[in-house]
Amino acid sequence: MELPRIECVILAAGSSIRLGQDKALIQVGNSTLVGWLAERVSSRGVDVTVVANETNIANISTEIPGSSVVENVEPQKGRTGSLKVGISSIDFAKGQNYRLLVVPVDRPGFSDSTLQRLLDSEQSCCPMRDGKGGHPLLLSPVDVGRVRESPEDSPLREIVEPVRFEVFDETLHLNIDTPADIEDLNCKLDSIIEEN
Repeated sequence: MELPRIECVILAAGSSIRLGQDKALIQVGNSTLVGWLAERVSSRGVDVTVVANETNIANISTEIPGSSVVENVEPQKGRTGSLKVGISSIDFAKGQNYRLLVVPVDRPGFSDSTLQRLLDSEQSCCPMRDGKGGHPLLLSPVDVGRVRESPEDSPLREIVEPVRFEVFDETLHLNIDTPADIEDLNCKLDSIIEEN
């Protein structure tokens, strides 16, 4: 049986207060972080929707002209609110009944093999390492519906319960919060992509 189509939402509407600069637009290799992530996903034939905020939407739109970029006008409500903005945009443009890959822009340490495993899944799932869940998150059409109907300020962990699968990605839990995290990411770009 053929799986429902798959879409991707990259969450890039956060304030980046701790880092002091916009996480989505930090330099990663020859690109920006949001551009690098969008390319990794779109190269597998998946359409990308980026949820941005008022201050970064113009730069992100310029950075990834092949993707849909939408603004969350209330980013302070958190990631679920941003995710709902992305889902609404996809619903309006293409209709419902799809699987959804959710990629927080500040959690880029997943390998390409982990990405492919998520894209091949029919059930909601996420990678884990050393017993701790990580990102990205793949949502089934049923769970996309649960998010669609949930309050914007509900934590995602209270809405869905993804199946976790163990991976060996050394940088799975890398969270871009400090200049040292950016340096760590840039030093490990090749190994992140190639990990199995």
